[in-house]
Amino acid sequence: MNLLFQQLPGSELAPKTIQETPSPGAAQDPLIAKNLQKGQYVGIIGLAIALVAAVGFFSRRVEYAILLAVILSLGLIAFFLFL
Repeated sequence: MNLLFQQLPGSELAPKTIQETPSPGAAQDPLIAKNLQKGQYVGIIGLAIALVAAVGFFSRRVEYAILLAVILSLGLIAFFLFL
């Protein structure tokens, strides 16, 4: 029995791909934030610096450990991206 390899009778009528047509107002949607990515990156980097500074205020060893982990992580990310 080749039930797995048989084609269903209605499969010729079914569409092979589904295409979506964008609505005409999609480009002007006010709920989609555009051009805010740079601000987000600046905020994340600022938050990371503030976190390291706050931890460094209490313990220098922990600050150095966090900085070493961040530097090694960035190095590994760059290495694997350009590999």
